[in-house]
Amino acid sequence: MSDKQTDNRASVAAVQAMAARGWRLWLVFVLLALIAVGILAKMLSLSTEDQAFLQSQGDARSLRTMLLPAHRGLITDRNGEPLAVSAPVATIWADPKMTDVTHASLRKLAQLLDISREELLRDLNADRDRRFLYLKRQVTPELAQSVSALKIPGVHVDQEYKRYYPAAEVATHLVGFTSVDGEGQEGLELAYNDWLRGEPGRKLVMKDRTGRTIKHIRSLAAAQPGKDLALSIDLRLQYMAYRELKDAVNTHKADSGSAVVIDVRTGEVLAMVNQPSYNPNDRSNLLTSALRNRAMTDIFEPGSTMKPITVATAMMTGRYTPDTIVDTSPGYIRVRNATIRDHRNYGELSLTGIITKSSNVGVTRLALDMEPDAIRNVMHNVGIGQVSGTGFPGERSGTLPYLSERQTVERSTLSYGYGLSVTALQLAHSYLPLASGGIQRPVSLLKVEDDEAQAGKRVMPEKIADEVLAMMETVISRQGTGRRAAVEGYRVAGKTGTAHKASGGGYAADRYISVFSGVVPVSNPRIVMAVMVNNPKGQEYYGGEVAAPVFSRIATGALRLLNVPPDKWPKPDEQQVAAK
Repeated sequence: MSDKQTDNRASVAAVQAMAARGWRLWLVFVLLALIAVGILAKMLSLSTEDQAFLQSQGDARSLRTMLLPAHRGLITDRNGEPLAVSAPVATIWADPKMTDVTHASLRKLAQLLDISREELLRDLNADRDRRFLYLKRQVTPELAQSVSALKIPGVHVDQEYKRYYPAAEVATHLVGFTSVDGEGQEGLELAYNDWLRGEPGRKLVMKDRTGRTIKHIRSLAAAQPGKDLALSIDLRLQYMAYRELKDAVNTHKADSGSAVVIDVRTGEVLAMVNQPSYNPNDRSNLLTSALRNRAMTDIFEPGSTMKPITVATAMMTGRYTPDTIVDTSPGYIRVRNATIRDHRNYGELSLTGIITKSSNVGVTRLALDMEPDAIRNVMHNVGIGQVSGTGFPGERSGTLPYLSERQTVERSTLSYGYGLSVTALQLAHSYLPLASGGIQRPVSLLKVEDDEAQAGKRVMPEKIADEVLAMMETVISRQGTGRRAAVEGYRVAGKTGTAHKASGGGYAADRYISVFSGVVPVSNPRIVMAVMVNNPKGQEYYGGEVAAPVFSRIATGALRLLNVPPDKWPKPDEQQVAAK
């Protein structure tokens, strides 16, 4: 082949190569143009048709609904004195997944939380995938502000409320307390939790990628505060009753004790105290034995305090009067295989004398002379063996057995307060008809605004209730067993009780329940009170020695606080003798 032909072929190949490169270049240009057109089209679409979608997706990643804590309702005494209030506090928490553990302020955060930096890091690194970790709850607003100022990513501050109890241990068994989350755990805080807690509010906020709130958008729903609760107790009387009961329990080295004061006119509980107690504001050393409201949860055999009910039952048969004579000789009585004894042979006693001397033999003879269910029916009508209806958590009904005609021993012991069990509240409540002319009113732990709301029902004739009350006044005389329950300037009616404690299927010879229940003033009854001291270990253990003095001291202060006029002024000759 000639050189000329070779050159021609090389020229053709070069032209073909240039044409191929030009075609590829145009293809690249076309592709780039198409991509550019596609991008422009998508941008146009995003800015028009998909704008709402993108906005919603962005909001979903940055807008959050936050709960606003509701202010828990106030609990007060009958005069408006605060018993439970909610104070603003804060909670410090972290999102471990978002928390910067290398942040320079982490050591300062540990100091503010009163923990070591190593402990804080250990908690944060324990599980880096979790999204919530409490660092410290219910801190002061000042501490929360200091933590917020550190601006550590992943560490947050929320506002909440802490419950505070101004009366502390004095009213805690009745008021109760809440958990750290503000939910009722004990007492009326638990019983009226729905009433007190309110409804949390909601607001829309914007948060950044670390979870910090950067903007408040709008309020969705305002927090609805809880409703207030006014209790029936008078805090002044509550303090005084608590002091006197605590002193008696300590003096007699008793295991526990309870006292309940009820307003005769309305059935309101003016004071309810227990020992041992605890401070609800500091539960670090709380003992479970101190938690319960013993006046409503602990049951005991009331002993001789039931004798006025037995005597009232006998008089309701129409066969007995206060002056009816009952022979208690020779100081004991055999009932089947059991022997029932008095402290000594009292001989012939009137019904009044049976109460004055607290004769077991006397009430036994009355019980065996009545229908088998007579005493039980009256006891049930005055509130024994049934809950009071207050709705208090854990309240016990006690026991009041049904007895057949053949159970003569059980009927006999029931007449003087054995074989049944009551709470301190039930015991005080059972004396209410004796003080109100035979009317039994519902007991209330809440303040009663309208006296008519507590109208009550008749459970015994007015004449018999008044006569039994007058008979009970002799217990406070020099001849009675409750002399130390006397209140200067006032007529007092009541009954002592000293019951052996049940133990091992029988009764312990050296363990007692000391009780006194009474009414004052007799001429126009205003308060009913029951005092129970469990297992006094000193030399004194009778109800007239241990519980009666507590009644006297509480009643003295209560009558003064309630402005009840005296009804037992000394006679002129007695004043002259006192002056000499």
